[in-house]
Amino acid sequence: MRRIVVTSGKGGVGKTTVTATLGRKLALKGFKVVLVDGDVGLNNLDVVTAIERRVVYDMSDVLAGKCRAFQALVADTQSPMRILPSSKDSIALTAQAFRSVVENFAEFDFVIIDCPAGIEHGFHRAVSSADEAIIVTTPSASAIRDADKVIGLLSGYRLSDISLVVNRVRADMVVRGEMLGAAEIGSLLHIPPIGVIPEDDMITLYQQLGNVPTSAISDTAFNTLAENVAYNTKVFVDVNRGRRFFRRRHA
Repeated sequence: MRRIVVTSGKGGVGKTTVTATLGRKLALKGFKVVLVDGDVGLNNLDVVTAIERRVVYDMSDVLAGKCRAFQALVADTQSPMRILPSSKDSIALTAQAFRSVVENFAEFDFVIIDCPAGIEHGFHRAVSSADEAIIVTTPSASAIRDADKVIGLLSGYRLSDISLVVNRVRADMVVRGEMLGAAEIGSLLHIPPIGVIPEDDMITLYQQLGNVPTSAISDTAFNTLAENVAYNTKVFVDVNRGRRFFRRRHA
């Protein structure tokens, strides 16, 4: 079982969307995947995956002994993935209790934890239950700065790997020098990107349906991200010229 926490330095960078789509892509590749909503304050994972109307139990019910962890899992409608939702009733959840819930899923290949944005409440709870971390940022200066703060905090945990995903990249702006490219951001943060997700209006348009169509320009980038996570590779889709995206392998 690989336990991966997906985190970010600030809200609004697309962390939960990346979490949900990564999990879905891994599940479609044949891996057994469970998503755990560690952001118990906002608990939007069920909304992003469009399962909120089918939730019967959540993490607070598991902790209260009302059901077993497996009974609280909700099947994804777009893949074999499972989701463990949380609720605001779980806000006082301790790191030890959260870890005990995560340990119920040893038969899964991947347990992907959606971490609260920022470094305040819930960050330690989510990160301390993981072995690996993925940091999501956008090319904005404030997001990069906050991601750097998170990287500093993550260095204090016993994580086997820390990776970077750069979201909402505009190829045309990168070419014109108006936006930093993923390689430059990786150099600034001293972490090579394993995922570069282009700005894609379809993500916003189709998010309420719980999936992004394969015709979306971000689909190839998410497939590459899933392959990197699955096989511990460092190939990513980067911007070269114009609006085209090219696969690039780190040395």
